[in-house]
Amino acid sequence: MEIQEKDNTTSPFDELASEYDAWFDAEGNLIFRNEVKALQTLLPYLQKPWLEIGVGSGRFAQALGIETGIDPSAKLIEIAKSRGIKTFLGHGEEQIFDTESFGTVFLIVTLCFLDSPLKVLKEVKRILIPSGKIVLGLVLKDSPWGILYQRKKEENHRFYKYAKFYSSKEIVRMLFKAGFMGDKMISALFQEPGNVKDIEEPKEGYYPEAGFTIIVAHKITRA
Repeated sequence: MEIQEKDNTTSPFDELASEYDAWFDAEGNLIFRNEVKALQTLLPYLQKPWLEIGVGSGRFAQALGIETGIDPSAKLIEIAKSRGIKTFLGHGEEQIFDTESFGTVFLIVTLCFLDSPLKVLKEVKRILIPSGKIVLGLVLKDSPWGILYQRKKEENHRFYKYAKFYSSKEIVRMLFKAGFMGDKMISALFQEPGNVKDIEEPKEGYYPEAGFTIIVAHKITRA
């Protein structure tokens, strides 16, 4: 995942890469599987090629079939590459890719870790084809999970101390400012934090009690 960096050459997640990746096989396994199931409902409607910004260790990219990923953590990129992802070391606002080169760009639990989210969204617009989509996977500020992670941030949690969480309205405004209009929302993870025991069916629409919210948006094109 992309994060606010301490300097221009290293990512705080370099030191936490193994611990971060192991979370998906341990306490985060059912959370991850619920999030993947929600994202999979969208895949048949999304144009390729696909890119994930903040690809991390490649867990989501591998599960969803995302071919290409970018991340500022060299250690996480190494793990993602081992999972068969074509990887690029860098930040989402950097002009690494050609204009109109992707059909879909994913940011999955990444926006909250970005230092310059608006700049990244504007870069996404540049690299998307005219009919392309952006897919945001979010933990929203006012959700039960967002409230928990905010508390962990305040407690200087090793991961969440770098995060900044947003409300759904703030995300929609940010998307519009970057040149996007929302298409649909999917909600998932209705179980309470710390008590996830099942794989649920995601629901279309916005549910404030959901722990994971997906927003799909398209580029606003002007004549």
